[in-house]
Amino acid sequence: MLKNCTHIIQSALKSDIISIQTSFYFILPIIGLLLVHFISKYIFKREVEHAISSILSSLSRKNGLIKQVKIYFPLITAPITVGFGGSVGLLGPAVASGAALSSSISTLFHVNSKNRVLFIGCAAAGAIAAVFKSPLAGLVFAVEVFSLDLTLASLLPLLLASVSSIITSYFFLGDEVLFRFEVIEKFDIMDTPFYIILGIATAIASIYFTKMYFIIQRFFNRFSTALQKLVIGGIAIGIMLYFIPPLYGEGLGFINNLLRGDHLTALGKTPFDEHINNIWIVIALIAGITVFKAIAMTTTLAAGGNGGIFIPTMVMGSALGTVVSKIINNLGIGFQVSEANFTLLGMAGLIAGVLHAPLTSIFLIAEITTSYELFVPLMITTAISFIISKNKIEHTIYTQELAEKGHLLTHDKDQTVLTLMNLEGCIETNFITVQPDHTLKHLLSEAVAKSNRNIFPVIDSSNVLIGIVSLNTIREIMFDNSLYHTTTVDMLMTPVITYIDYEQDNANSAMRKFQDTGAWNLPVIKNEKYYGFISKSKLLTAYRRKLINFTR
Repeated sequence: MLKNCTHIIQSALKSDIISIQTSFYFILPIIGLLLVHFISKYIFKREVEHAISSILSSLSRKNGLIKQVKIYFPLITAPITVGFGGSVGLLGPAVASGAALSSSISTLFHVNSKNRVLFIGCAAAGAIAAVFKSPLAGLVFAVEVFSLDLTLASLLPLLLASVSSIITSYFFLGDEVLFRFEVIEKFDIMDTPFYIILGIATAIASIYFTKMYFIIQRFFNRFSTALQKLVIGGIAIGIMLYFIPPLYGEGLGFINNLLRGDHLTALGKTPFDEHINNIWIVIALIAGITVFKAIAMTTTLAAGGNGGIFIPTMVMGSALGTVVSKIINNLGIGFQVSEANFTLLGMAGLIAGVLHAPLTSIFLIAEITTSYELFVPLMITTAISFIISKNKIEHTIYTQELAEKGHLLTHDKDQTVLTLMNLEGCIETNFITVQPDHTLKHLLSEAVAKSNRNIFPVIDSSNVLIGIVSLNTIREIMFDNSLYHTTTVDMLMTPVITYIDYEQDNANSAMRKFQDTGAWNLPVIKNEKYYGFISKSKLLTAYRRKLINFTR
């Protein structure tokens, strides 16, 4: 549906029915973004979300529960975004739609939260496998990106999802594939230094890609209204499309032309056509795509478009691989490398660096080429790209925001269990509160005598926590009648230094606070008001139960 809807829109815009010259392509992104904006605001009444990030957030904070509207929301808004020239991919929306469908099915059959995560992983594996006809890449992508445990219990469903999606793809599309390429030039040990150079180049490009994404997102966050973002983003995309036509849409045709060695068709009609016979001008133009694809993609998303980053990453990588190979071949140093092979290796390097998914990139390119001839170069390039980029930028575009909030699921079981835990079930609210002007007699008769607790929160008239009275503190004076009316609670309480913020803290940060303070009970603040207490024993018990359920 995504592919065909996008194709219909693009064909209509290029046909005689809607006759728009290439020079006027700059107006199309604004129209597309306007359509997405009105559909999102007035029909679906929801904002466009980043596909993979929103799925990861649902897994960590909502036990994998995704609203049904997300099944068809991407199927409508993503083709409009890409069809009208938005420089994003369709793979992310495909995964998002499939994940929402999987979540709905799991809810229908009352599947537990652990298996619901596997359902959503199967949707991701199926989407990758169907788009690229690469079952192993789909399986590995689900494991790397969604932090699934690769056990026999998860391996079989993932394989079945990948295989069934490929069969479905063949049923509707035949043997049509995104990239049709056969490796002709084999691995040459003498080219190893160039693979290392490409690995370093893709690592630098990956770091640039990620940093540029967050820089542009922060820039657009300055605008107060969605229409401001839309107009500014649409104009920026249109200008880039005018000078660099290959930035239009996903860019799959650009990759295929590079793989065929047809760089003139890949570049299309540009304002620099009179200089196109100069190979260094060609290299500069392709390098421009490497630089501006990240800008065009992020601008499209920040302006309100719907799409993914996987395909744009591949486009940028293919351009970079071609640039590196052409520079090597035209420097006059006596070396000739395969430009098509470097185009593929560049894609793999960017996927490994930007998405931190080296295994996905290796198996994807191997399956695209239906050959393992490039396995050694792939391992060299992706390993270098991943190591450098991971060392420089710990989290990906998908995971950065979740990691900052402490909501990121990882392959670390302890960390994942803490992330999945809900603090609400650990909070105890049956503590008797007192006020600072209450006397010792009131404290003893109305709180101590009626409670089985040994701590008493002190609140003011606005229910703001200002201190805590411990039974150990008053034990020595609680039977001294002479102090009953002269001693007040504010003279006995201790100030609150450490507390758990209901909105900001999670189980992981709460556990860290217990460890740092050595406390056995910590107060919980909700909306700046006193809410209750969490005890270390309650938290550890909840952790143990969650761990048992998670590892079954």
